[in-house]
Amino acid sequence: MGEFDLIERFFKRPPRKADVGIGDDCAVWSPRAGHQLAFSADMLVEGRHFLSTVEPSRLGHKALAVNLSDLAACGATPQAFLLSLSLPRADESWLSGFSHGLFQLADAHHCELIGGDTTQGPLNIAITVMGEVPVGQSILRSGAQAGDDLYVSGHLGDARLALEAFRGSVSLPQSVFDAARIRMERPTPRVALGMALRGVAHAMADISDGLLGDLGHILKASRVGAEIDLAAMPALMQTTQLWTCPPDLALTCVLSGGDDYELVFCAPPSASETVHAVSKASGTPVTKIGRITDQPQLVLLDAQGQAVPSKFRSFDHFA
Repeated sequence: MGEFDLIERFFKRPPRKADVGIGDDCAVWSPRAGHQLAFSADMLVEGRHFLSTVEPSRLGHKALAVNLSDLAACGATPQAFLLSLSLPRADESWLSGFSHGLFQLADAHHCELIGGDTTQGPLNIAITVMGEVPVGQSILRSGAQAGDDLYVSGHLGDARLALEAFRGSVSLPQSVFDAARIRMERPTPRVALGMALRGVAHAMADISDGLLGDLGHILKASRVGAEIDLAAMPALMQTTQLWTCPPDLALTCVLSGGDDYELVFCAPPSASETVHAVSKASGTPVTKIGRITDQPQLVLLDAQGQAVPSKFRSFDHFA
């Protein structure tokens, strides 16, 4: 099967919202009046971002999900994406599963594939996603204000727990491992929550490299600090048995584990009721974990409100 047969069979669809889709040198898109385009790009490399044992359908899902998560963090509505795919060989079974998982998530968010590239080489998946946001309503990292409440969506630590199990550093009951693994291999992008937080959240980021690291990007861009209540961490562990793990491992998974693709955001205390209403409407749990401060540092507080030293490091692709 040649390159163009591969594209035609597994990835080409008639354009629905694009002016020109797959089949020309460029895709063409007309944004709606009163909206700005939001773009993001992510690359998944075998052995670095995913294991060779992952099911192709889950990998197709995750490849798009990590990009949709970036749009969610900006408050953007998904519209379209480009796919660049490097494959060791044109394996029809693998391509069928991968494209099924990819399009299942794409269709759920009305986000269409409009172009890209394929080549032979080590397995590498690169997606560029595009969304729309009303002019001036993008949620950026730079808007955090001292006094804001700090929130996290969903639950953290599952993906890192699964990775530790794969590494053999922790033994889990099969049901717990299966639940953690699906969170690692098939994350849920919080698109509905992100869009609903437009005009509510002052700043937001998605948690891809770990809570502390991604929150740190907000603090740096906004020139503020934060206090995190460690007493709030158990509320972020509800979908796993993390609380039964050694405390250091549990906190490592939650604070710096990464691959969660939840949202960390801040909003003024006056918006508390709105935040919880948005959480309920979007079907996404939200937990208040601390506050934004005017001191440019990130502080962890114990149950007595005392600062504790932090030894947690988030994921770095070049560390």
